[in-house]
Amino acid sequence: MITPEFKNSILKVLKLDEFDIKDDTLANQVPGWDSLNHINVITAIEDDFNVRFKSIEVLKCKNLGDLQNLLNSKLAQK
Repeated sequence: MITPEFKNSILKVLKLDEFDIKDDTLANQVPGWDSLNHINVITAIEDDFNVRFKSIEVLKCKNLGDLQNLLNSKLAQK
């Protein structure tokens, strides 16, 4: 389940006031999420939650639910 904090991190980078992000939402469905902003979004999530992702971990994410789950697993390891 997408948390409000996770959603806010993404929306802040993409300069969106609101967008309905669900578990099955794909990055290319979110306005403004292109290859450059992909890096910015991942970096913002890492900074906001004080975690670090390996490139291969991010590449395995098929949708935003997978990215949320990856974040949750990193937070659980703290």
